[in-house]
Amino acid sequence: MLQPDRETRAEWTKTVTAFVEEFIEGLEAAPASATGTALLPPPPAETPGELADLLDRFADAASQAVETAGPRYLAYFPAGGLYSSVLAEFAAQATNRYTGVASTAPALVALEHSVIRWFCTEFGLPAGSGGIFTTGASLATLSAVHTARQDRLGKHDPNGTIYVTPHTHHCVAKAAHITGFAPERIRTVPTDAHLRMDVAAAHAMIADDRARGLRPFLIIGTAGATSTGIVDPLDAIAALAQRESLWFHADGAYGGAFQLTARGKSILNGIQRADSIAWDPHKSLFLPYGTGVLLVRDEARLRAAHVADGDYLQDLDHGTGVPDYADLGPELTREFRGLRVWLPLHLHGVKAFRDALDEKHDLADHLRTELAKIETIELLPSGLTVVVFRSANSEQLLKAVNDSGRFFLSSTRLGGEFTLRVCILSHRTHREHVDEFVELIRRLSAPPAK
Repeated sequence: MLQPDRETRAEWTKTVTAFVEEFIEGLEAAPASATGTALLPPPPAETPGELADLLDRFADAASQAVETAGPRYLAYFPAGGLYSSVLAEFAAQATNRYTGVASTAPALVALEHSVIRWFCTEFGLPAGSGGIFTTGASLATLSAVHTARQDRLGKHDPNGTIYVTPHTHHCVAKAAHITGFAPERIRTVPTDAHLRMDVAAAHAMIADDRARGLRPFLIIGTAGATSTGIVDPLDAIAALAQRESLWFHADGAYGGAFQLTARGKSILNGIQRADSIAWDPHKSLFLPYGTGVLLVRDEARLRAAHVADGDYLQDLDHGTGVPDYADLGPELTREFRGLRVWLPLHLHGVKAFRDALDEKHDLADHLRTELAKIETIELLPSGLTVVVFRSANSEQLLKAVNDSGRFFLSSTRLGGEFTLRVCILSHRTHREHVDEFVELIRRLSAPPAK
């Protein structure tokens, strides 16, 4: 039976809630990572199973993983998964509303759009701006590249040229490939001594490319590089883009939410001049994976690049006063994605998010200060809440940290050299965890006793 009665539903909910509570309560003591297997479980049976048994199987599989929800996950970009957002997703999936077109659930689309409009205000975008929630910044970037191509080139032109740096996220190259641009049409601008885009070099490259008959149309500024957290000179890039009539896209996948803080707003100065901004609330707003957003200076241009229609849609009302999200992105089938963002913001209040972001920024500064006291550690340029460093045996140090089970780190390469990388971004990571990490690094980095 696919529709259980109320008593059964209550029992199932109680069972799942108990599982979730036990999981969250265990995060502080849980290992930072555990080895796992990829063996396929048996196929579903013809007869009903027991929820408790199936949850046990799920719990076992989930335990064989990197503990991305825990306070000691310092690799890549932590996504803590706020409990309030989990509850929002439960309610959204239970009601199962369709939001590809507004007329099927206009009040819910208005609720979601209210968050988009608030984000636009926080980023300093003008009237007429807008955007859409996506599954992540990669899909948002794809839509941005497509919109820039349509707006600046009019149609696909193989001579269209895009400008990035060595630290631009690879999703830009992927989006360019999907939208039909050859690899040689992605021009890599050198960086300065601080690993930020050399805007003068970009200007010279654009002039040279125009002289060769190419059509520069898009430049990417990074608001928090994946490897280092460093922010490009966004205001100078915006000025260059305006002079050269380029579309300016800001990749704030990691760093975008720091715009909510006074310190972050100063660091990200210039992002308010972008034509499009991609960022991930599932990173720096601590929400569950699968929560991205694309903001655009002119929503009409985003719509012009994506709008489509079909005879079977003729009964729909397009005069609701809020967007049809199917016209702002590639998806027609779309769940109600906004509640997982709207509910936490209203339930906790925005100040709680601003304070948490400031705390993570302070913790990264504290980590840099403490690591600088360890003689065997070399700190490298970094920004926001990313900290990068090396030792004489960086690869062995990474293995030792991860093998300890207490923390999980990742690495990158800077200047071709293996580099350790820490990102402090989980809402569950606090000063005691950072101090514990420093002590672990100090112990593992100490020379052997004679």
